[in-house]
Amino acid sequence: MSNDPLLQPYQLKHLTLRNRIIVTSHEPAYPEDGMPKERYRAYTVERAKGGVALTMTAGSAAVSRDSPPVFNNLLAYKDEIVPWIREMTDAVHEQGAAIMIQLTHLGRRTRWDKGDWLPVVAPSHHREASHRAFPKKMEDWDIERIIKDFADAAERMKAGGMDGIELEAYGHLIDQFASPLTNELGGPYGGALENRMRFCFDVFRAIRERVGNEFILGVRYTADECLPGGNGQAEGIEISKRLRDSGLIDYLNVIRGHIDTDPGLTDVIPIQGMANSPHLDFAGEIRAATNFPTFHAAKIPDVATARHAIAAGKVDMVGMTRAHMTDPHIVRKIIEKREEDIRPCVGANYCLDRIYQGGAAYCIHNAATGRELTMPHIVAKADVEKKVVIVGAGPAGLEAARVAGERGHEVVVFEAANNSGGQIRLTAQSERRREMISIIDWRMRQCEKYDVTFHFNTWAEADTIEAENPDVVIIATGGLPHTEVLTNGNELVVSSWDIISGDVKPGTNVLVFDDAGDHAGLQAAEFLAKAGAKVEIMTPDRSFAPEVMAMNLVPYMRSLQKYDVTFTVTYRLEAVEKSGNQLVALIGSDYGGIARQHSYDQVVVNHGTIPLDDLYFELKPKSKNLGEVSYDQLLQGQPQSVIHNPEGKFQLFRIGDAVAARNTHAAVYDGLRIAKDI
Repeated sequence: MSNDPLLQPYQLKHLTLRNRIIVTSHEPAYPEDGMPKERYRAYTVERAKGGVALTMTAGSAAVSRDSPPVFNNLLAYKDEIVPWIREMTDAVHEQGAAIMIQLTHLGRRTRWDKGDWLPVVAPSHHREASHRAFPKKMEDWDIERIIKDFADAAERMKAGGMDGIELEAYGHLIDQFASPLTNELGGPYGGALENRMRFCFDVFRAIRERVGNEFILGVRYTADECLPGGNGQAEGIEISKRLRDSGLIDYLNVIRGHIDTDPGLTDVIPIQGMANSPHLDFAGEIRAATNFPTFHAAKIPDVATARHAIAAGKVDMVGMTRAHMTDPHIVRKIIEKREEDIRPCVGANYCLDRIYQGGAAYCIHNAATGRELTMPHIVAKADVEKKVVIVGAGPAGLEAARVAGERGHEVVVFEAANNSGGQIRLTAQSERRREMISIIDWRMRQCEKYDVTFHFNTWAEADTIEAENPDVVIIATGGLPHTEVLTNGNELVVSSWDIISGDVKPGTNVLVFDDAGDHAGLQAAEFLAKAGAKVEIMTPDRSFAPEVMAMNLVPYMRSLQKYDVTFTVTYRLEAVEKSGNQLVALIGSDYGGIARQHSYDQVVVNHGTIPLDDLYFELKPKSKNLGEVSYDQLLQGQPQSVIHNPEGKFQLFRIGDAVAARNTHAAVYDGLRIAKDI
């Protein structure tokens, strides 16, 4: 048996967990009609295949109709969910893992215009800032009804073969009862802590009556709200002891913080540039105070930290949830002593930010996550070895090289720069986004493993490519900043790249016109502000930086507000004119009727990239497929067979920003789905 602390089994009541790593409950927003159908099941089973001890689903499944999901969650209040749960639990158990599900009533953490348009309920009328609904203060019949709904849902989950359930308390209805900030009820459910906790215990008692004493029950709750007037650490320890002493639950899953605002949520679930494992020591304090099984997860992205959490006795089970979205086979690689092959979570939080904008969760640099039905986590060997030439060593080109190499092909990569990375290397110059470089570093290590040949400082021409006698050519040359967007004065502006790279010295009074809404605009603004410039960010959108999304926006706002940056929305920079040593910005609006002028000494334009595609079009007439991609074959996972030019000597494809300005995930996805079928 291994001496690795992470690989030791753990006994939780009757349930033997095969190691100490769990995937905590989260909702990837893959349900169909509120059910965990084939896609949801495939995603969950992949992590069981990868060796995790316990995977928890649904962050969280709704137990009542007046708890409508604000994104695509499971609907545990429907009887029809039971057979779908059974199919998923059976498949997970076949892989040797345990499986649990998280149940909740959202309380005020939802909207009244979702689902059945029922009133939002809470133990007070206080609105949650994030979801903006003013709740109805609960009546006695609301409390009785919802307690029964919890018990009904738990019974369904047991019937579906779950090993247990976890109640989601923090930020949701149960903690809204427990917190003095959100509970203004009188009588048995309000006032003193004992009364505020009564709802939680009534729910657990009702569940126990339905599922019995052997079924695993846990709770994920906040043991310190980190809010004035809320439950602090002392109250949190008392709450933890009362939960333990109730005899109703089998473990504690500890959270620190509050999630009623974007900044609060981001502190609970930190993103890149923020400290790793910020609440681990606190979880350890709860475990020490209670001497009770304790779980915890919050930005524990690497094996070393997880190993420390177990070895030091901080927790009994350590959650690596976003890390398993990046690499579902972490445990298998630990067992096989291949930790260097683990794809690193870079904390980009593309996964969570997408679901909060109504999309499905995707990992920024594992395009197979959430697409297990069509995309492989482990690429199969090709039947016939081919020569694959790739131009460009950014994320798209490197993913194509990695996958083609894993397929067993001979791969040659040409890169004009002296190193790999493309735009990733540029964005990683920001201290906050330095973790992004791991996207490149990991792929370079994998390419070395598969004997990929790199030619740096090489501007590939058509003759260079043809001399390699390739079977397949993939153009991943990316793009260049697109600043030619004004009616006049394009030559007077600089790009966000110019500022971030340091190629252009910052001005003192600067306008950043952000018409792309991505990280580059905010990174440039932050760089300028830190250099001492007075900065205004202007966008024609009704909100700024929409592509950055909510949780990633938090650290930018904390920094930019500190530097007194001005944010101007719904105005468009139309032209720039020179006036002495100043630049006069001519400003209009898409809404019409506006014509203003304002002086700056520097104007920065962020408008995405324009494809660097000359080489592609030069090679196109020489290729077999004339550059055409069969979308039917691409989406069905079949090799590309288009032939328009029988005299052509190679297939030709282009990917990433060489096609159009998109993002890192799109570039990686392009590389994977083209190369996996070569």
